[in-house]
Amino acid sequence: MSGALPQGVTTRAALLARARHILLFAALGALGTLAHYAVLIGLVQGGLTGPVLGSTAGFLTGGLVNYQLSRRVIFRSSKGHVEAAGKFFTVAGLGLVINAALMALLTGPLGAPYLPAQILVTGLLVLWHYAGNAIWTFRESGRAAPPSS
Repeated sequence: MSGALPQGVTTRAALLARARHILLFAALGALGTLAHYAVLIGLVQGGLTGPVLGSTAGFLTGGLVNYQLSRRVIFRSSKGHVEAAGKFFTVAGLGLVINAALMALLTGPLGAPYLPAQILVTGLLVLWHYAGNAIWTFRESGRAAPPSS
């Protein structure tokens, strides 16, 4: 007798572990989001820029915060900064393009207020960033980065 658990039990445990990992990613990502929104609101309310440029500047600020948290805490990566940061900011750069395009659409032709628009866009991008970073950026030894315990 091998002592292995039935397939359904291990799959369920793996799914729960992944869900907890995504929740950790989202919770710690809230710190980067807070930095993003602080820059966005400061620039727009200060009359320094419009919502699209303000959102872009905020997105970049939040990205720097989220890189450190993702690398050290969420994925516990041993990859060097050159490789990890390059991949992280490629995923983030694509997210930035998606963010700017959606903000332009929502606040332009659709006329949505910028903060509700940004909240919607942020929610959509959480899954994009998690998947990109788990599957590609912080992937170790040919497999997705394991959920933290």
